[in-house]
Amino acid sequence: MIRCLLPALLLASLPLTAADPVPASAVPASSIADRPNVLLLLVDDLKPALGCYGDPHAHTPNIDQLATRSMRFDRAFCNQAVCAPSRFTLMLGAHSTVTGLYGLGSRVRQKLPDAVTMPQYFAAHGYRTESLGKIFHVGHGNEGDPQSFSVPHFHDKVIEYLDPASTGGQLTREEAYFTNQQLNRIGDLPRGAAFESPAAADDDYADGRVATEAIRRLQAAKQRRDHDNTPFFMAVGFVRPHLPFSAPKKYWDLFDPYQLPQPEFTDLPAGAPTVAGKRGGEISNYAPVPQQGNISAKLQRQLIHGYYASAAFADAQIGRVLSELKRLELDSNTIIALWGDHGFHLGDLGIWTKHTNYEQANRIPLLIHAPGVTTRGSSSLQPAESVDVYPTLAELAGLPKPAPPQSLSGLSLVPVLRDPAARVRNHAFHVYPKQKMGRAIRTERYRLVQWKRISEADSKAEYELYDYETDPLERRNLINDLPEVAARLKAILAKYPTPQKR
Repeated sequence: MIRCLLPALLLASLPLTAADPVPASAVPASSIADRPNVLLLLVDDLKPALGCYGDPHAHTPNIDQLATRSMRFDRAFCNQAVCAPSRFTLMLGAHSTVTGLYGLGSRVRQKLPDAVTMPQYFAAHGYRTESLGKIFHVGHGNEGDPQSFSVPHFHDKVIEYLDPASTGGQLTREEAYFTNQQLNRIGDLPRGAAFESPAAADDDYADGRVATEAIRRLQAAKQRRDHDNTPFFMAVGFVRPHLPFSAPKKYWDLFDPYQLPQPEFTDLPAGAPTVAGKRGGEISNYAPVPQQGNISAKLQRQLIHGYYASAAFADAQIGRVLSELKRLELDSNTIIALWGDHGFHLGDLGIWTKHTNYEQANRIPLLIHAPGVTTRGSSSLQPAESVDVYPTLAELAGLPKPAPPQSLSGLSLVPVLRDPAARVRNHAFHVYPKQKMGRAIRTERYRLVQWKRISEADSKAEYELYDYETDPLERRNLINDLPEVAARLKAILAKYPTPQKR
């Protein structure tokens, strides 16, 4: 059982700002000693294409094993289906419509100089906080948020190739984006390969190196825990299955590409607003994807193969980290949360990657293992959001309820962790900004999306409505067919504050 669920008298709020955090010495030593560790596992572009979520094609034994010790949230959603804003919502516990952090190049301290991120909050209560791999988004002009952690971030590559033929020996567009190079001439740079599968060791790629470093950090954390009882908050981020699908050949060899699922419906939903659709985008920055026109059946199969191989590679690295946690006998007092930053279209609706308000881009895996709290192998249909992770982990750790300057949008999921039938809300909220702002309400069954400019009246809005019980593939917009459902969901959406401008 987690030994850290503190008596109520210890839960009095502590004053906290980013500029004046509570030093560890200000926290009673006895309370620090009893608090659990936190291991937060982030996986880029990972949708619930996992064995534990019922995908028979996935090869994810380590995440599946974690699920047998965790609660699996079957209706978990990101708050914006793009890397940087999604990670801001996780770390700030606040919707992008509240913070105004919508873009890949958004900088948290420019918008919110006094914000207190989740790791900062844990550090203020005696935790050593560390980050490895992809945690905050670095690239597209964004430098992440170095002040969120107690020690310097362990950074590694997002876009990585081992085969010289994948780049022609030149700096590619996506390499430039993710290393903040030549951002003013991206269109002049060559495209790198969409996938490669060399005979390589795991540590030849960034995710392997991140896992190796995480193992080293866990060993050091064990020594600190034994010496002075310092708990750790460790965020470990893996970049695959983000494009390019670069993974050692042994992970590609796990799959027969002709047995992998292909998209069932490749048209945009009938009756959907034009603004809601997508063609091209991120996928077009990789060769041999055509920069205009359709992806061939052969290439589609290769890309889907690459996604599953890359997810298997990331799963293996997660397994290495979790095995070391167990070997060090830290697992009995460590909260583990696994989170995908957003989903991923694999040709469904004719869309690739993310950047939409549709199901495949927004549904995410979320597993939470809290010793003594969660029932092993449990699941819930509670609509959960990325913003919920901050208050949930704080409560599980026995910390005071967070009240940071940026104002939390999330709710603690601890009541659900204790009882899978419990509910803390009846919907999830997410957003995607294009020419118009798309805001969505997702219940267990339905999704309503409103598209309008921020300054416009609701009467000017365009809407989408989907019923996932009768139409899980989003074939047709039902906004005119289900007026009572639409009215109920519009009323929920109306309670949300007016979005901050971009």
